[in-house]
Amino acid sequence: MRYLYSITLSIGDFLLSFISLFLPLFGGNSKFKKFVLGQKNVFKEIRKKYPHEEKKECIWIHAASLGEYGVARPIIKRLKAEKSCRIILTFFSSTGYEALKDNHPDIDDVFYLPLDTRKNVNRFLDLIQPDKALFIISEYWINYLSELKRRNIPTFLISAIISEKAPFFKWYGGLYRSVLDAYTHIFVLNESSKTNLNSLGYTRVSVSGDPLFDNTIAVAETLYSNPIIEAFVKGKKTFIAGSISDEKDLSLVCSLANHNKDIRFIMVPHEIHSNLQQEYVQRIEGKVVCYSDCDETTDFSSTQVLVIDFVGALAYLYRYAQWAYVGGGFTPYLHSIIEATVYGLPVSFGPKIHRKTTPLELIRLNIGTIVQCEKDIISWFDFLRSDPEMEAEIRHKALRYTKENGGATTHIINLIRKA
Repeated sequence: MRYLYSITLSIGDFLLSFISLFLPLFGGNSKFKKFVLGQKNVFKEIRKKYPHEEKKECIWIHAASLGEYGVARPIIKRLKAEKSCRIILTFFSSTGYEALKDNHPDIDDVFYLPLDTRKNVNRFLDLIQPDKALFIISEYWINYLSELKRRNIPTFLISAIISEKAPFFKWYGGLYRSVLDAYTHIFVLNESSKTNLNSLGYTRVSVSGDPLFDNTIAVAETLYSNPIIEAFVKGKKTFIAGSISDEKDLSLVCSLANHNKDIRFIMVPHEIHSNLQQEYVQRIEGKVVCYSDCDETTDFSSTQVLVIDFVGALAYLYRYAQWAYVGGGFTPYLHSIIEATVYGLPVSFGPKIHRKTTPLELIRLNIGTIVQCEKDIISWFDFLRSDPEMEAEIRHKALRYTKENGGATTHIINLIRKA
């Protein structure tokens, strides 16, 4: 099975190299195109800076995309504050890489993660020479983990949820179970994850809480001002739809906007593309403008919907709203709900919540609500607007919930420091 895994990744690596030869023939700047070019040039970028002559401890952190980086961010900040070390951050997704490649405070270098072939793994580790490796949430790269173990490099998995649907319990799970021991320690988000790992014979595990709370608290406490958005909101009640990811998300929030023409809407797509404005104009009855077409003098008096056509600021933008919808809940990848609740926002989201613990807690506390269709989201919002006292209570509970769940970063840093 390990051989088949490696062969498959090697074929994928070859195909990406082959496809990259034809990219100049295609226009646009799609996510896939960025990924292919990133993989093609990754070792060229790394060799510009490594091997590095400066003898500092090197800590390599891998996050699949921007959402996972939110978990890593408070850990990175603490590591940099407490010790002299080099922080290397890798992404698999172009979304994360593009957002941080030119601006990455507390991080020394940002790269794409080379595909998990044995050749790439050895080249990458030989160049950056990490002293420790941190993987965020659900990263099970077989060849990377095997080689990290062979080199005796302390390796950690952070904010994991190990359900019975995890790869370890599948028919092909032997391949993944074989590298579990590569992790020096696994930090999980709930007791059931710990129990599931224990059932596999893995005991170096602790329930740590989620560093994403520490990150969102820090973001909420950070001074942030956006004159364009402030001009758009300007004392008006505002609804924000963050990380709109698919057709279902789009349909729900556009229907809600059409049903509430007295409310202003900030729409934040997860992916930015060239016909973004037209996509919303066709569905929304009120006036729609894109952020890139505005400046501080724009007259928003007749505008109902502002579409944010840049990435990287969503966690800061939630502060401008009173209610939120978080996208991705009709795919396996629901985006961060905590980024909204840290501002006290009642929040709704799609039904696929099994990969995270927070949605269930928010539902239990009546802070969050699952919506599955246009009727659901309209009813939820009408109910909130009809009862201001209940809405105020939800805001209070949301603020208290995020505050009470902070502090996971300290526990994680303490164990990493000892390795």
